[in-house]
Amino acid sequence: MMWLVYALLSAVFAALTSILAKVGIEGVNSNLATAIRTMVVVVMAWVMVFVTNTQSGIADISRKSWLFLILSGLATGLSWLCYYKALQMGTVSKVVPIDKLSVVITLVLAFVFLHEQFTAKSLIGCLLIGAGTLVMVL
Repeated sequence: MMWLVYALLSAVFAALTSILAKVGIEGVNSNLATAIRTMVVVVMAWVMVFVTNTQSGIADISRKSWLFLILSGLATGLSWLCYYKALQMGTVSKVVPIDKLSVVITLVLAFVFLHEQFTAKSLIGCLLIGAGTLVMVL
């Protein structure tokens, strides 16, 4: 059940990210703003590694895990660069719903590549998210 608490906190912090970013990028190049944000995340993540004393686990990471963590990092970086550029050019109320289409895309990719179950509930949820995005953006 703790996963639910962390997931809800993630949603709250993601919402704050959008609002704080929109104010913070005013008059700042979006790529530079993304780099600054990324440096803060890097420092915070390494502080957590050392606070939880898990730095010794680096040697145990497999090549496969390294590859996919690096690819995930590249995807995150590209997502953030595009997100900040979109925030700089558009309104938060339109950019964020489109960004959250990642939920639908993630469910489809999880079904195709991870062979996770795609249920009627998943399909209805995807359709509702898609429809909600259209309503909010149009």
